[in-house]
Amino acid sequence: QVQVVESGGGSVQAGDSLKLTCETKGRQINWYAVGWFRQAPGKEREFVATLTGSAGGPRGGTAVSESLKGRFTISYDSAENTVSQQMNSLIPEDTAIYYCAAKSSYDSRTLYTRAQEFENWGQGTQVTVSS
Repeated sequence: QVQVVESGGGSVQAGDSLKLTCETKGRQINWYAVGWFRQAPGKEREFVATLTGSAGGPRGGTAVSESLKGRFTISYDSAENTVSQQMNSLIPEDTAIYYCAAKSSYDSRTLYTRAQEFENWGQGTQVTVSS
């Protein structure tokens, strides 16, 4: 069973940026399709961004939630073998626990955006944005 670990959360002011990082332990992350999700207090978990799997090769496509495009990006760092989520121009509504998820069985042509499609989850990292 792979272990998914997020890092990089924290408390920031509106307008600041944060970079979240996701790594997997047990097998390198480039063998998984990876997604970021978030859950704010009292709300359902929502899709943030996703990256296709590549079976160990170069990463493929990405997708970001329409409501977050222009501020959030997802990328694969081959040197660190991690998947990062860069979050810019943060607003208080971005306050949530952010989760990284990894899917081991995937179609490399598919961008997975539903939480139920991922079987491996991290513990989450808190992001708090103050006005």
